[in-house]
Amino acid sequence: MATRRLRAFKRWMNSQGIEYSGALGFVDSPEGDGISVRALCDLKEGDVVARIPKATCLTIQTSGARDVIESVGFGGYLGLAVALMYERSLGESSPWADYLQLLPCQECLPLLWTLDEVDFLLRGTELHKTMKEDKALIYEDWKENILPLLDSQHFNLNPIFFGIEQYFAAKSLIYSRSFEIDDYHGFGMVPLADLFNHKTGAEDVHFTSVSSNSDSESDADCKKNDMHANTGDNEPSIKTYSDVEGSNTTLVGKNPCHGSDFDCSSVLGDHTTMLEMVMVKDVEVGAEIFNTYGSLGNAALLHRYGFTEPNNPFDIVNIDLELVLQWTSSLFSSRYSRARLSLWRRLDFSGCVSENTEYFEISFDGEPQIELLILLYTMLLPEDTYYDLDLRVSTAGNFNGAIGMILLKEGKSMWKEASELSGDMLLTKDVCNALCSLADMRECFYTSNSIEDDIKALENCCIIRERKLYHSLMLRVSERRILKRLKAYAAVGARSKLLSDPRRRRR
Repeated sequence: MATRRLRAFKRWMNSQGIEYSGALGFVDSPEGDGISVRALCDLKEGDVVARIPKATCLTIQTSGARDVIESVGFGGYLGLAVALMYERSLGESSPWADYLQLLPCQECLPLLWTLDEVDFLLRGTELHKTMKEDKALIYEDWKENILPLLDSQHFNLNPIFFGIEQYFAAKSLIYSRSFEIDDYHGFGMVPLADLFNHKTGAEDVHFTSVSSNSDSESDADCKKNDMHANTGDNEPSIKTYSDVEGSNTTLVGKNPCHGSDFDCSSVLGDHTTMLEMVMVKDVEVGAEIFNTYGSLGNAALLHRYGFTEPNNPFDIVNIDLELVLQWTSSLFSSRYSRARLSLWRRLDFSGCVSENTEYFEISFDGEPQIELLILLYTMLLPEDTYYDLDLRVSTAGNFNGAIGMILLKEGKSMWKEASELSGDMLLTKDVCNALCSLADMRECFYTSNSIEDDIKALENCCIIRERKLYHSLMLRVSERRILKRLKAYAAVGARSKLLSDPRRRRR
């Protein structure tokens, strides 16, 4: 049975010309966990289940605060945050009132956690440093941009709705719910589209943009917001209409509350565009219908959307270059380490770079980025082999990219081009020991509790009542399991090298 706020939202969608299929069932969680969308009948790939006029989206261009926003030159997330706070300040007078009442006041993102909660719950994880920096930057953003608007009598804004807490709340909704609509509208809040929950690698529906007078012609790509594109995560899985083969332009199971077919030209004009939601796989009656925010690991999911997933295959752990240099400083002089690092760079290798930090990724199965293996191998080369390689690089001139490595096999030096390198070739006993040491050093970033303690705490944690603790534990456990797999990867590599050692076979 639909709740009062859902009934109000449906009436609002009907009045705004938003079409949605009668096959979509909206479920308002009694636990306060938000809205989910389920199939009331079997849905087929290619079915169009919703059409949303762009004019119904809350954007800088459609908001009543447009003149204010444009007069001060705000754009992107900053401008959209002002638009969202302004429409909320209007209460029932806002054209989006029945949509906004469906949204939570704020999303439970780490961005809104207290600094004590960030320190306690996220210590050691990939998010700890990032969240502290984000909170400081957003506060400065509010202080430098929003506060002057409140001091200006010209704009006459209600400070109750534009304070620092309201700004953080608006940011949390935008980060977790907004879509990139097109070049004109930019990012915006898209009613109905933001009700579909995420499931990694299991999307059922795609969000797409089409011309209102041509169902088969793509107008623009619509993307779920990607707050931190520099993380290296894949783009969200949203396609243009023309990308979906055999798309059925008939709205499946027409909403019975619509008395007649929707004529977008009568409401918005002949040349406006529509947003559509198209099924990309079959969904059986009763099943939840999922969108996807992309192929994201738990750190990215918690950062942007406030939740994690068990056994997420896109989880990673990062080993900072600084940590590698700390490891080398325990074995070698700083001069030695600088020289080997310089050679590695001259071989045209580097790690990932984000926010002035260079790092190496460890994948879900514990396999390290090959650039890390090459760096460790270079650090551990015997002196004569190192000088041989250094001489080759120095005399190579312009070699147009990575020229390769000298590998030691059965006591002999072998030259390998960069394209021929593989992890197995680089897993010497010393490299494997280095990987184990790095895993132990990275493990020390977490609290004094063991991974077994974290797993037990996670099993006893209630996701509804202790949401912050549950998802922070899920993130920490997933990262620490990757570090255990990294050590297992190194142990297998060391045993393999031992068994293949010709000196051992001769005994």
